[in-house]
Amino acid sequence: MVDNLPPSFERGTDGPKVIVAGLDGSESSWRAAAYAAGLARRQNALLAVVYVQPVLAGGAALGASVADTTAEVAEELMREVREAAERRRGVFDVRWEFHTFRGDPYNGLVQAADELKADAVVVGASEQAGHRFVGSVAVRLVKAGRWPVTVVP
Repeated sequence: MVDNLPPSFERGTDGPKVIVAGLDGSESSWRAAAYAAGLARRQNALLAVVYVQPVLAGGAALGASVADTTAEVAEELMREVREAAERRRGVFDVRWEFHTFRGDPYNGLVQAADELKADAVVVGASEQAGHRFVGSVAVRLVKAGRWPVTVVP
């Protein structure tokens, strides 16, 4: 019965086509982005670098313009990613895009992965001690079970 056979493997067509890398400016997120860039290069996949702009309602009460501040962070990260890509031009060719989403990091990355039709998600390990007890974004992404997730230390 041919109908019950699993799909055949086609060499060169398997593997991720879109890899989402979460970037928040931390050292571990930069390592994750570098790892994801190497993976994207080897797989000839699109690297989607994603920064999730936090929504901090308390910031407005303090008189701070949270939207302006997070937009500045996004612009700075974008500039740094562009500079890194420019330094490696001709050595490593990687197709990449930079995206910003708003919200908490977990929900922002889920939204990004869904909208960009990600095949894989790469994030840095949490650098916050409290995440041992509450759970990090990486652990929550793994538990969601919707994409392969790589956590880079």
